[in-house]
Amino acid sequence: MAIVREKGAMRQWSRSQRQCGQRIALVPTMGFLHQGHLSLVAEARLRADKVVVSIYVNPGQFAPGEDLDVYPRDFDSDVEKLKPLGVDIIFNPHDLYVRESPEKNGESGHETWIRVENLEKSLCGGSRPLFFRGVATVVSKLLNIVEPDVVVFGKKDYQQWRVLARMVRDLDFGVEVIGCPLVREADGLAMSSRNVRLTATERKNALAIFHSLKRAEELVRSGETDSSVLIEQAVTAISNAGGKVDYASIVDQETLKSVDKITKPSVFAIAAWFGSVRLLDNVELSNN
Repeated sequence: MAIVREKGAMRQWSRSQRQCGQRIALVPTMGFLHQGHLSLVAEARLRADKVVVSIYVNPGQFAPGEDLDVYPRDFDSDVEKLKPLGVDIIFNPHDLYVRESPEKNGESGHETWIRVENLEKSLCGGSRPLFFRGVATVVSKLLNIVEPDVVVFGKKDYQQWRVLARMVRDLDFGVEVIGCPLVREADGLAMSSRNVRLTATERKNALAIFHSLKRAEELVRSGETDSSVLIEQAVTAISNAGGKVDYASIVDQETLKSVDKITKPSVFAIAAWFGSVRLLDNVELSNN
């Protein structure tokens, strides 16, 4: 397993592998890896001859005042976790953005952003309007640099997966997009790098998100199709546990548009704050 930091070296390696007929998979991450990330690496290993894991905390997806500075990082630990998994390259670039530099003939900094105009508006896009332009832009850069045959995302960030799949389709990237199931802790909490920032009490209370989603599944299985009923019980449960709900929405799995009745495959997505930590979770729903 090699660590590559320069864009040119990464691109050169990928092209040499493809010239030899090797299929390449990319797993984009921001590091501080947990079992959810490692499950994506395992899936990538099954789908390609060579696996690249990118580790890059993308400043382009953090607005001023968000948690960029305190986002957890532990590169050495990430390397140790990846060693047994058959990863070929860790791509850990110094910086993926051109910065303003008077020494470079007054060239301006990064100006180009990708927007997936409709899918990015709902859910996380409502409270984080710059988030998905940052995600789409950095992933497009990674795809252009690594030139993979397949890219693997987790469905914990359900909207992100859908946004990036649409970007790949609309811009004709020659890459297969794979979405992998959300991975949970033993008690049901969705795995997230941010979980480490929860206090013990917040960590316990945050299980209300998972329990409310499980309750929604049970209600749908028993015949409930009214989205408002499912949402109301979730908001109440999370609020009673001390959480602050950013959104609790039931949307169409493809379009991410809100649905009043669950008559086709939908997803119940929740974002909620416990203390200073914003947590995401979701469950796919179907009345079949």
